[in-house]
Amino acid sequence: MEKAFLVGVNLNNGEDYLLSLEELGALAQACDMDVAGIAEQTLPELHKAFYIGTGKVDEVKELAVDCGADVIIFDAALSPMQLRNLQERLEKPVLDRSALILEIFAKRARSREAKLQVEVARLQYMLPRLVGLHAALSRQGGGSGSLSNKGAGEKKLELDRRVLERRLTQMRRELKEVSAQRQTQRKQRAGSGMPRVALVGYTNAGKSTLMNAMLDLFGSDEADAEEKKVMEKDMLFATLDTTVRKIRPDDHHAFLLSDTVGFIHKLPHNLVEAFHSTLEEAKEADLLLQIVDYSDPHYKEQIAVTNQTLRELGAEGIPMIYVYNKADLAAPDKIPCTAGTVPEQVTAALPQVTENSIYLSAKERIGMKELVGLIEKKLAGGYRECTLLIPYTDGRAVSYLNENGVVFQTEYQEAGVRMRVSCRVEDHRYYQKYLQ
Repeated sequence: MEKAFLVGVNLNNGEDYLLSLEELGALAQACDMDVAGIAEQTLPELHKAFYIGTGKVDEVKELAVDCGADVIIFDAALSPMQLRNLQERLEKPVLDRSALILEIFAKRARSREAKLQVEVARLQYMLPRLVGLHAALSRQGGGSGSLSNKGAGEKKLELDRRVLERRLTQMRRELKEVSAQRQTQRKQRAGSGMPRVALVGYTNAGKSTLMNAMLDLFGSDEADAEEKKVMEKDMLFATLDTTVRKIRPDDHHAFLLSDTVGFIHKLPHNLVEAFHSTLEEAKEADLLLQIVDYSDPHYKEQIAVTNQTLRELGAEGIPMIYVYNKADLAAPDKIPCTAGTVPEQVTAALPQVTENSIYLSAKERIGMKELVGLIEKKLAGGYRECTLLIPYTDGRAVSYLNENGVVFQTEYQEAGVRMRVSCRVEDHRYYQKYLQ
């Protein structure tokens, strides 16, 4: 396992850098690296050429050698010039925060779409940073400026840039095709009339755990639920691929639940851009569930990051429920507890439900039924209760309402099937000829 040496800067005596540096360590671990050491520096402003001070660069070089680090990771998005200068002075591979996140995404991507999205983001990141990667080659050249008259290093640089640009064009074309397929699938789901609910939130807040809890409790059958579960792991960016599952709770309307990629502080802009088609699931949802790790002392900052990312996506106007997950580890009544030592009075106090939020534990399956009730309440404007008398000749209507509505009562009368049902407004309008 590789060893990583982390470098962070405290700019203008701010406090956020400690949280960001701690998160950088978690990202390194998610990328299968051990954190061998950490260096910090307080600066009034960043050094334009090296990000950190020149003296600090020499100190980091010595410390990295002493602890046996294989790679040095900076908790920032380094400019191409800073990256080149640091690699020359430190004489070790240098990554910035963006490159580390891209590396994690590359390891986690499973579907063709996710792999294409990551590849596009990596190529966009690499293009402006080609300068200086071939410093060992001569870059002296003269003449008219044609490629044939340039030095070996400049030839190599331009050739590499052309290769990357062609590759990026090809990847974007393929991604556009896959995105079109996803858009077609999204239109088909929209055509089904079933409400769409999207899970959003900070990475590792418990979105996949909540998805699996919903499938466990409200899947069509046990075998089907197991097959459709998503991977859940206590790790940043454990899952990248968006999944959509049908949730059908007893005595409640069915809905489509989608899991989206998690957000994080300083998420590279080109990643947001590359994953735009995936994140459309959130933008086109009828309701958002923002999953919050309530046991994390910095959960308020994580909510702010998520809300900012949603604004960038144009999804800030969609109704939202704040789902405070892991509340058994940090109870709403502030009883101190840790994993494995949760007092009974804490779990007994859960769930707690307000108009727009709920405190629960997806892992312990506490509060899931209450969450479903809150979801239905938020989506209630799209439903109507009615009594229908459906002739026996229209058996398709009976099957449809049994599948897509909530049937309170069914009576088989001489004139047809009498049903008291809660259905979509569109269905209520479509079957109004059967209204009683």
